[in-house]
Amino acid sequence: MMDIEAIFAADREHLPRERSLPWAETKGGITVIVEPKPHWANDLRAFRLDAQEYCSYADWTENGVRARFFCHVDTNGDAVIRRARALIAREIADGLRF
Repeated sequence: MMDIEAIFAADREHLPRERSLPWAETKGGITVIVEPKPHWANDLRAFRLDAQEYCSYADWTENGVRARFFCHVDTNGDAVIRRARALIAREIADGLRF
């Protein structure tokens, strides 16, 4: 049985646009959690780890700390990664992940 860290590591082996789990990136002292792209979106979103702000992944990739961040009323990067970990833990407990 794979553990949560192994599942995240296996997902990071894919190109960013092909990933299904969030991942952390740090530039210039700012850490963001990149949320995988839903099928309907034009781009991925990068949420600041410690603030309720996000920007487009393309902007983050190109501009790093100078990316234009927007306020997000109810989530930050920490919440994004915690939700993903909780989802995987439930799937493992239910026997859906090997």
